[in-house]
Amino acid sequence: MQEDVLKAIKIITEGGIVIFPTDTAYGIGCRMDDEDAVRRLFALRRRPEVQATPVLVDGIRMAQSYLDPIPQDVREKLMDKYWPGALTIVLPCNEEKVTGLVRGGGGNLGVRMPNHALILEIIRGIGVPLLGPSANFPGAQTPYALEDLDRELTERVDFIVRGECSVKQASTVIDCSVSPWRILREGAVKVES
Repeated sequence: MQEDVLKAIKIITEGGIVIFPTDTAYGIGCRMDDEDAVRRLFALRRRPEVQATPVLVDGIRMAQSYLDPIPQDVREKLMDKYWPGALTIVLPCNEEKVTGLVRGGGGNLGVRMPNHALILEIIRGIGVPLLGPSANFPGAQTPYALEDLDRELTERVDFIVRGECSVKQASTVIDCSVSPWRILREGAVKVES
């Protein structure tokens, strides 16, 4: 397992694309700061370029490096309470640090700290957020186990990290760039209003 983690870190650091397990589902990702890798990921996953993609971070500090100052209430009521976990939080970001493709051309970024030791180790190893959409083509079934992965997609990536997804449900997505906050997708976490 440790060998897989080290191999994934090396491949991602060098601009590769890897499929990996998270707490919620299998994800597909690359370094957020490598524009060529990001373009390749969008192309091979057939993701519309206007559709923003969530990123996975190893904690609040990493998230803060790419976001506008995180409001205190977001930190206390959401991050401190639900991270690590299945909650993606959308906030205004530093557009100079986050390529337009990742933002879907907008000014926000969806960030999540997964509750999965393996992927957190990989994120810490690469030192930057990891793109984290689910490892499937648009409209296809979300993969919660290795055998759910589409063979056509697995043949296009550079490496697959094997592992378990404990939650087996999509993350909840909450838009905190608006007031009041808005749930964009109901998922594994039930956010108390």
